[in-house]
Amino acid sequence: MPVDDLDAARQFYGNVLGCTQGRSDTRWVDWNLRGHQLVTHLAPTGTTRIHNPVDGHDVPVPHFGLILSIDDFQQLAERLRQAGTAFVIEPYVRFAGETGEQWTMFLYDPAGNALEFKAFADDTQVFAV
Repeated sequence: MPVDDLDAARQFYGNVLGCTQGRSDTRWVDWNLRGHQLVTHLAPTGTTRIHNPVDGHDVPVPHFGLILSIDDFQQLAERLRQAGTAFVIEPYVRFAGETGEQWTMFLYDPAGNALEFKAFADDTQVFAV
């Protein structure tokens, strides 16, 4: 993920999201995002934000997504609310009663990278069409 401020990235990914910091250097930091490596690198910003309509919401493009259990999703949503996070799309159930029913929420990190966290009612439907 390109970021323009490693201290802000440390605050957000470490303190707000609760990721454990791994190796780092003066221009990058590795994070343990629930067993997945996410790396923040210092890079110029200024990308235009683009959105596509999905289920009546404007979804940020591009975005990074992570699938959680429903309990973990709800706990993270509360953690983000307590941190005063401004959601692009507030946590809600998308495609209710349909194939692929899921909890989802979107937000931007301090550098403007779009993040999606979701939890499926039925994990076998993650890639269902």
